[in-house]
Amino acid sequence: MSDAPHDAPLDAPRDGASGDLSLSSSVESAGESTAVREEKSLVASRSSGVGFGLGPGLIVAAAFVGPGTVTTAARAGADHGFGLVWVVLLSMVGVIILQEMAGRLGTLTGRGLGEILRRQSRSRWAFAVLALLVVIAIGAGNAAYQTGNLMGAAIGLSPLLGVPIPALVMVCGTAAFVLLLRGSYWLLERVLMGAVAVMGVGFVAAAVMALLQRGVTLADFRPVWPSADYRTLLALIGTTMVPYNLFLHASAASERWGKVRPRSRGLVLSRLDSSVGIALGGVVTLAILMTTALTMSGNPLTQASDAVQGLESVLGPLGARVTFSLGLAAAGLSSAITAPLAAAYAISGLLGWSTDKTSGTFRAIWMSVLMTGLVFAVWFGSSPTETIIAAQAANALVLPVIAVVLWMACNDRSLGQYANGWWRNLLAAVVILVIVGLTLGHFGFRGR
Repeated sequence: MSDAPHDAPLDAPRDGASGDLSLSSSVESAGESTAVREEKSLVASRSSGVGFGLGPGLIVAAAFVGPGTVTTAARAGADHGFGLVWVVLLSMVGVIILQEMAGRLGTLTGRGLGEILRRQSRSRWAFAVLALLVVIAIGAGNAAYQTGNLMGAAIGLSPLLGVPIPALVMVCGTAAFVLLLRGSYWLLERVLMGAVAVMGVGFVAAAVMALLQRGVTLADFRPVWPSADYRTLLALIGTTMVPYNLFLHASAASERWGKVRPRSRGLVLSRLDSSVGIALGGVVTLAILMTTALTMSGNPLTQASDAVQGLESVLGPLGARVTFSLGLAAAGLSSAITAPLAAAYAISGLLGWSTDKTSGTFRAIWMSVLMTGLVFAVWFGSSPTETIIAAQAANALVLPVIAVVLWMACNDRSLGQYANGWWRNLLAAVVILVIVGLTLGHFGFRGR
């Protein structure tokens, strides 16, 4: 089937009463030629930065490469060597599959995932159950993730400023509150993405140098199953396959790629952008794990700052400390901004509330997530590393709920040829079953 019929005006107004997922399309003149439409699409794309600036994929990568990624990957490498590399690779495959579905929905419908799920529901009771599950999962999950974000930012700043972690948690929480309230977080996020990139480059360089100095064999990558440390395995999945990123990605893709015509071109750009962003995030995660595996194997990681040893061989003691501390702080603060924001978009869209950042309900949601994370961060401040690991494990526990509702949305018949085919459904089913199996395994190991 060609793309031509699907590039015609098919959609109902965004705020209309339509219950399906009709494809978004700009109104085009019937007499307009394909060449003219293509030229208009190219001009619109250039004027809006499509294909030239940072896309949703890189923003999502910056969101999931937070302090939880640093702490969890560093501990996995220090405690298990290269034995959990397979978990990172498996998680990256799952991320590619799930984020592709989220980006495809946003690109084709021009709507966020929350709004899509609301429009898709046919039964009032089924929607009530679905809404309850998603609101609980996103609200609780993002609050747990927010705890790790604020703790990570404070851990990064504490060695540089000499200020106690609980006090810095309050400072970082206040900064995130002010930035979200004023709406100036986009500019800051771009600056912080640069700091996170510096940390990522540092770990990649450290990993390469350590590999050259020691060398590894295939036997070093023998997979291990950490039955006595099952939470670290779950945390590695949770820090990579972040539930709220699915909502963030769909909303960002709808704004960036949803206006591109023909629709097939927007979909290609969306997939390319997602692949680049996810690949960069995966490389950083693997570099952190490999660095600590080569430099700290057999030495338990008691706090996130222990991972700075992996950077000293490249940057020296001072450079390693500054790079790691600033990068971790930047990762924590940027994620502390995106997590409440994504929760507000997801819940507002699902419940049919305004997604205007100045609306009272929108602000109430992100404030609730931020304040809950802040309270838990201060309360558990005596064991920051354990708090971050627990937050990442919590992500893996709520992920099955989000993955299932995303899969349902991608099988809506109104998507036509863009709905999931049999092979996409097979891949999604495998990912969901693996997530559910690992989650059930978590409770099984806890019960022993």
